Amino acid sequence: MSIVLNPQVDKYLIDGCMRCKYGATPKCKVNNWREELELLRQIVLETGLTEEIKWGAPVYTHQGKNVILVNALKESANIGFFKGALLKDENQILQQQGNIQAARIIRFRSVDEIERVKAILTTYIQEAIVLEESGQKVELKKNPEPIPEELIEAFQDDKAFESAFNALTPGRQRAYIIHFSQPKQSQTRSSRIEKYKTQILNGVGLHDEYKKRVN
Repeated sequence: MSIVLNPQVDKYLIDGCMRCKYGATPKCKVNNWREELELLRQIVLETGLTEEIKWGAPVYTHQGKNVILVNALKESANIGFFKGALLKDENQILQQQGNIQAARIIRFRSVDEIERVKAILTTYIQEAIVLEESGQKVELKKNPEPIPEELIEAFQDDKAFESAFNALTPGRQRAYIIHFSQPKQSQTRSSRIEKYKTQILNGVGLHDEYKKRVN
């Protein structure tokens, strides 16, 4: 099986997602996790998935359907499974991000951590491909804290933003959801989301930034 590398992913590994002011600078979080991201990329490509860039980050597809996301956050390199909730997870390594229902991720902080579970990762990816072929879908339950439609639309348009939001602690997510939901007009809600997008991409909570300003 020949592996086809997407040059856009090569660019991502150099410049980052370019969705915040640190893109293509030494402060870009991708710089901290390049070796880990390259190894995750290799493992995923060896399963035969197609490599693309969506929402500024590497996404791996099967027959046009999203299966895997590989990206960097401030404190880890991550591999995400779009339908991770349906995986067996016999090794108990998948993590739920806040209140997100379908996706699951695995966070890594070193190449050694990835190497230790390389065979397991391959098995999980292969299982995810079979799940996608089967057409199974995650049965979603009503979220206890209603997410405004504008935020859902922002997630649909930008999966890197969604991943960063879901990596926040539940308390930080709730604070943002409440803040975004307060305005009566949709345009104002959308403006609030756009205003805090970079902050969320950098893993900063709403009240964290406030405390930083007043101290």
